[in-house]
Amino acid sequence: MTERDKVRLREILWFCVGIGETLERFGYSREAFLHDRDYFDSVCMKLLQIGECSNKLSDTFKEQTERIAPWTGIRGVRNLVAHEYGELDGDLLWEIITEDIPALRRFCTQTVAEAENI
Repeated sequence: MTERDKVRLREILWFCVGIGETLERFGYSREAFLHDRDYFDSVCMKLLQIGECSNKLSDTFKEQTERIAPWTGIRGVRNLVAHEYGELDGDLLWEIITEDIPALRRFCTQTVAEAENI
């Protein structure tokens, strides 16, 4: 893993933590997420940034870790948020932020920690 990859993973981790904090602030309420524009917008901005950061990871790193962290799908979510914002499926996004983002957070935390202990 390159130093640039470590920096990008730390950034992705920061946005994953931010999504977790936003979920906590709103009481992990799916209904609030679907109906509170500020909640929805806040999470979508962080998803967009995760996709931007993932695009800046080295191709080698993405290829080596794709089976654990689905970078292509992560970039796809970014594209949906950026280009189809008015058409987003709130239920799908809820699943992503409550299931996929915690897994991505664990991956980034572990990978950065392992890289720094080498």
